Amino acid sequence: MTPQDYATRISQIIQDHEAEIGAEWVAQLEALTMRSSVVSKEQLRNHCRQFLAAFAAAARAGELQNIEHRAWDEVRDLLAEISAVRAKGGSTPSETATFVFSLKQPLFAHLRSAFGADAAGLADTSWTVNTLLDKLGLFTIEAFQRTRDQIIVRQQQELLELSTPVVKLWDGILALPLIGTLDSARTQVVMENILQKIVDTGAAIAIIDITGVPTVDTLVAQHLMKTIAAARLMGADCIISGIRPQIAQTIVHLGVNLEDVVTKATLADAFQVALQRAGARVVAGGAKD
Repeated sequence: MTPQDYATRISQIIQDHEAEIGAEWVAQLEALTMRSSVVSKEQLRNHCRQFLAAFAAAARAGELQNIEHRAWDEVRDLLAEISAVRAKGGSTPSETATFVFSLKQPLFAHLRSAFGADAAGLADTSWTVNTLLDKLGLFTIEAFQRTRDQIIVRQQQELLELSTPVVKLWDGILALPLIGTLDSARTQVVMENILQKIVDTGAAIAIIDITGVPTVDTLVAQHLMKTIAAARLMGADCIISGIRPQIAQTIVHLGVNLEDVVTKATLADAFQVALQRAGARVVAGGAKD
């Protein structure tokens, strides 16, 4: 038999016994404790049914050694979708790959019945199908990992945004309290958030509070200066608060030039300066215009 003959035979066997293979496959997946919280039984059956139909159609094209061939586009797209569902649902890579690998047993059982006494044909076909399913299983793991990586990146971005809130303290006055280490990635989020808030509110003063920043080194100081410069380009002056004694000493030792930047020890002191610049007057009962 030629490779095309084997491909046609495999495709026909799946089509002729699709219901039985699918039922056995689903039963095996359920026996392997596929978690219902990740995928429902109905969704699992639909995925199995869709995969078998797409697998049979792709196999008929004869490209059993190259899953990157366009004949396998539908199969790859389906596996990418299945991997994404499981990655978002909290499944593991091995659980996801099991979806493909568990098809071997029910499929091989029907191959044995179809080939009967043709031992050579059964061996060749079994090897071909085994290799093919292994490749599809590995593709599934890679697709799963890509989705998981995207989820992690998105979550990190969301955490960065949550950890850098810009608060409106008064008309024309914003505050950006920073907590934790200030690195390049977080600085970019800080800069984007404060610039966008300046545009949204028309604020003229922004207070950057570094009380919660554990250490200030040359890199952190450079990040702060870039943020201040960007805010000034947008028409807003910046005040840095939270300059503790040890941080002040560090800044002096580093030789960082903050001469043209107003700095205060506490956020309250910085807010008082901002109110004065905004033309508000502080009295015993509060702040009045």
